[in-house]
Amino acid sequence: MDNQETSRNRMLPMLAIGVLVLLAFAWQLVARSAEQAVAIPAATIDEPASDARLETAVVAGGCFWGVQGVFQHVKGVTSAMSGYAGGAAATARYEDVGTGTTGHAESVQVTFDPKQITYGQLLRIYFSVAHDPTQLNRQGPDSGTQYRSAIFPANDSQRKVADAYIDQLRKSGAFSRPIVTVVEPGKTFYAAEAYHQDFLTLNPTYPYIVINDLPKVDHLKQMFPDLYRQQPVLVSDRARHAAGPRSS
Repeated sequence: MDNQETSRNRMLPMLAIGVLVLLAFAWQLVARSAEQAVAIPAATIDEPASDARLETAVVAGGCFWGVQGVFQHVKGVTSAMSGYAGGAAATARYEDVGTGTTGHAESVQVTFDPKQITYGQLLRIYFSVAHDPTQLNRQGPDSGTQYRSAIFPANDSQRKVADAYIDQLRKSGAFSRPIVTVVEPGKTFYAAEAYHQDFLTLNPTYPYIVINDLPKVDHLKQMFPDLYRQQPVLVSDRARHAAGPRSS
């Protein structure tokens, strides 16, 4: 056996060890970065299930990719759209919101059927698996007021449910740190750019999604099996249905 072949044979175990070290490091990074789900009680004050038409809920909890991805897998949700809330229409653009000076938060507008799921149930998912409500002006690796934990109620009924639930969770001691979620009524939601919609589903191997967001969907499936839907409801599907069939 010549020296070159001997060197190659000696290098193989070293390369294998290096790969294992990198994999171990990557797994530790995922474990540190992914937010941990928290088991919390159901809201004691909630809007009752009704035969009313579809309702909307707007929440913010860090990067909207993951929050949208979670709610797209919830039964009773007919649409979950990424966007911005808290600021003015003129600054509802990704480049502006990213500066942290617009008052906007990256948000998700959830349209839901109140006959199938209540507003309080959506908030339970929001607080337990969609984000960490104890992180002030940040979420995971992202920092700034645009990543704050916030609820934007559509009406006074939603505001009362949100306020009561936050108070209930604070008293329950479910979280080891104080809840910093703010309730901001009277704010308009603005849809985000098309390239942000359905980002989790369209980019399942994107490192940020793998580390920070896919674990949230897994937590939803594990903690709320009765509310989990395997097939997500996508913005792109809704747009295609609205456009109707294409002529040949």
